[in-house]
Amino acid sequence: MTKIVLKSVFFNNQVLDVLIVGDRYQKIGHLTSEDMDKAHVVDCSNLGLLPGFYNGHCHSAMTLFRGLADDIPLKKWLEEYIWPREKLLTPKDVYLGSRLAILEMIKSGTVFFSDMYWHREATAKAVEEMGVRCALGVTLADKLQDSIATQNSLKFLREHQLESPLISLAVMPHSVYTVSEKLFRESVQIAKEEGYILHTHLSETIEEVNSVKKERGLTPVDLMEKWGALGENFVAAHCVHFTESDMQKFRESGSYAILNLCSNFKLSSGIPPIGEFIKGKVKLGLGTDGASSNNSLDLRETMKFVSLLAKVKEGAVFLPAKDTLDMATKNVAEAYGIKGGVIEEGYLADGILVDLNHPALNPYHNLWSNWVYGSGNGSIKHVICNGKFIMENGHVEGEEEIVEEVKTLLFNR
Repeated sequence: MTKIVLKSVFFNNQVLDVLIVGDRYQKIGHLTSEDMDKAHVVDCSNLGLLPGFYNGHCHSAMTLFRGLADDIPLKKWLEEYIWPREKLLTPKDVYLGSRLAILEMIKSGTVFFSDMYWHREATAKAVEEMGVRCALGVTLADKLQDSIATQNSLKFLREHQLESPLISLAVMPHSVYTVSEKLFRESVQIAKEEGYILHTHLSETIEEVNSVKKERGLTPVDLMEKWGALGENFVAAHCVHFTESDMQKFRESGSYAILNLCSNFKLSSGIPPIGEFIKGKVKLGLGTDGASSNNSLDLRETMKFVSLLAKVKEGAVFLPAKDTLDMATKNVAEAYGIKGGVIEEGYLADGILVDLNHPALNPYHNLWSNWVYGSGNGSIKHVICNGKFIMENGHVEGEEEIVEEVKTLLFNR
């Protein structure tokens, strides 16, 4: 089994050695000669070790639509600009778009993403090739797809296709407005029977909330409760327009809310009640959403926004930088049932090594604070996922080809 020693790395305000064996952190500090024996030793002098980011909600191949439709509200954006173009996508398009997304995520420190999109086999291929983690969504939307596609997706889930050490499957009914009650209930059932995470968009816009209220006299969260979705395996994206009752139901059920602030701002969907979520002890994680609605897959931007907004919006709370970082790392890992997102013995060996000589990180009285509030992405020197270096000295293998292939794809259409 491969052994790696991160020699003289700055971690938790001290310089120490870290031993990685296989895909796990085996020992942090106080290494012996036996620990060092036959290990690949990496000199980490002047490097700081931080946990790699976990992106709780993304549509990776939507990098192909980056900057395509700005300043348009969600419903119009989807119906007039995005869905018509998505119907034209081929598996190869999704593969190339996903590789570009993964490249961007790696270079900004992300080692895991939850992906809700079409042509899942193409995304899986990109994930395996580039060595990151993924909760690969089997996307269900019977109001957008035919019945054959829906049945194939359900069969795919029951057969546990494409699962691997890097890829876990998740049941992803798109939303209450694209999925029928019958299919949503079936999604809930299959997630429970097969042990999957259940992930959906929820209460993203006031229009969505008002539509459900008008049709059923319930909030979207009430509807999730009625359909049996709420629980510790339920992960909802956006959660912008929650009532106090909605928050209570999330807290009591152990459901997770993934906040996607940059996307919500750009689509004018609103601002989630961050302070109330924190005071109400709702389980929170962060995501970027797709590059088509955010333009960026840099999760650190979302961290900065959530921490600052928590301090100034109605119901304000002081959200420490370390707690914010947890929302982009360990909380998302917990939401998706992964023993990762933290640098502790026995946990998955994911992490980023940053250059402590970088101006944006100095002086590092508090590295967490510099990382969350500063502009330090240029300081990322190496990225580790599953005990392997997937970026070294700021370079990802094949990155020039990835960018060129996407440019060629778009310019030839």
